[in-house]
Amino acid sequence: MAVYTEVSDEELRDFMAAYDLGTLLSCKGIAEGVENSNFLIVTDYSPFILTLYEKRVDEADLPYFLGLMEHIAEKGFTCPTPVRTREGAALRRLAGRPAAIVTFLTGMWPSRINPDHCAALGGAMAEFHAAGADFPMVRPNSLSVDGWRRLFEKIASDAADKVAPGLADEITAELAFLEANWPADLPRGTIHADLFPDNVFFENGVLTGFIDFYFACTDWLAYDLAICLNAWCFEQDGSFDRARGRALIQAYNAVRKLTDAELDFLPILARGAALRFLLTRLYDWINHPPGALVRKKDPLEYQGKLAFHRKVQSVRDYGFAP
Repeated sequence: MAVYTEVSDEELRDFMAAYDLGTLLSCKGIAEGVENSNFLIVTDYSPFILTLYEKRVDEADLPYFLGLMEHIAEKGFTCPTPVRTREGAALRRLAGRPAAIVTFLTGMWPSRINPDHCAALGGAMAEFHAAGADFPMVRPNSLSVDGWRRLFEKIASDAADKVAPGLADEITAELAFLEANWPADLPRGTIHADLFPDNVFFENGVLTGFIDFYFACTDWLAYDLAICLNAWCFEQDGSFDRARGRALIQAYNAVRKLTDAELDFLPILARGAALRFLLTRLYDWINHPPGALVRKKDPLEYQGKLAFHRKVQSVRDYGFAP
């Protein structure tokens, strides 16, 4: 979450008038994240999240994202759900941007991750995959192996090497390896594709739900697990925490049993996930919008994680013994 587009008081009052949400009391921008402009709005009825979808989000994808949230909520999975106007509209426009209001999810993301958090995440991720199994809409993953080279071509080699000498050649070699070795046939379905700790909420140690579904897509289910190995299972010094990895994979596997092929390909998927976030962070680092209320994220964190995954021989190196 972040703020790129400011909203005037008058624009906000006019926008809110279409809803039955009570009297607007406050509106505050949220700085976390990198994709959209987000605001915490509070009425005398409840808090809500207002999102303005920025240029990197394809407006044609928004019915998919909003529809997915409604679908999994109907299946009993806890997540924010779109708020509709009196006329039934979930998606509108505000300050020249597509915009939507979603319900507020209680809880906070964990600042110090332990194996219990990872176990709760693994089980909930498998339940999310089950809830989305019959979601009728399909959205290809534009940030999977087919899209990484196009993204890298938008980043000048000299700009990448200014971030870290030799980084452009390293990325070029990794792209070639992943394009040649990416799996062709694994269990497929709806994935979140961005389950970082700040998108998973806990309250009193209990997982309360997922937020921020704006990278959700149709892809290998195990790719979600690979993303979480990167996002949840490394220490701040860059070392991999096998206890967290074991807890994450075991809890997922207890709800939805992973196939032998998924387990075999998990190190490749984890390399791909590391490269994906290295590339998007690198692009954002180089093209940081001046004056945007958004925190830049270090791309080199994922260079280190990628180096670790290159040495992995099997899922046993992640702590999981099939």
